[in-house]
Amino acid sequence: MLKKSLESILTPSESSELISAFDQIGDIIIVRIPDSLLVKKKIIGETLLKEVKIARSIFYQSSPVEGDFRTRNLEVLAGEDKTETEYKEFGCKFTVDVKNAFFSPRLSTERERIANLIKDDEVVVNMFAGVGMFSVMAAKKKRCIVYSIDINPTASRLCEKNIQANKLIGKIISINGEASQIIKEQLQNKSDRTLMLLPERSDEFLESAINATKNGGIIHYYSHIHADKKSDAGRLSEKHFLQVTPVNADILGSKIVRPVGPRYYQTVVDVRIKK
Repeated sequence: MLKKSLESILTPSESSELISAFDQIGDIIIVRIPDSLLVKKKIIGETLLKEVKIARSIFYQSSPVEGDFRTRNLEVLAGEDKTETEYKEFGCKFTVDVKNAFFSPRLSTERERIANLIKDDEVVVNMFAGVGMFSVMAAKKKRCIVYSIDINPTASRLCEKNIQANKLIGKIISINGEASQIIKEQLQNKSDRTLMLLPERSDEFLESAINATKNGGIIHYYSHIHADKKSDAGRLSEKHFLQVTPVNADILGSKIVRPVGPRYYQTVVDVRIKK
């Protein structure tokens, strides 16, 4: 239906490129528009608003996610200029702010995977927690304790709201602050499992993740990897981790989380560290 509605303004190849580059989050749609189509951005927005019945806001993402707060610039194309919305995933309810706090619907499978790996009574340190998606999903499934850290005050505020909105069997402690400093002051050798979902800066924070993790604990190390062959991405990310880690570690597994560009992938390596 969406492709058909765009027939009058886009070629089939333009339409396919556009449809593969938008996210629907609650009643908000975010679309990344190629430079060649920017002259048509308003009519694209109006068409999406008309055809996606539950959509109330259409935004063009005019910058990548960037900065310590992991935010992006959004330009309203059609509908309401509001960036907070309600979002549901695997039985959990979340309030997200798609402009002012990090959130990606494309990590849903990875969030579910991690939540299933966590065991009752584990202590988890979520170093870059955003609005608390990984943290809430874990504490809804398991009787664990999650330290949910983010430097962005908007993300921490929404994390607190999301904790209250869900029935949890575990406990989440939301902390607003810089992850390495929080770990140094409060969380050294505390965690059985540490999440470091900041793939573009994982090497920078690896030592802090190790400091947070008990001997024999697990780190989920996310990174961005170039690979000519998709099948090589996991192996290359394992090789990179072993090159940068300052401690002995056993590789438990690796996988592609999602593609982020041509021959460019977000990967995760699960490792058990030895201090």
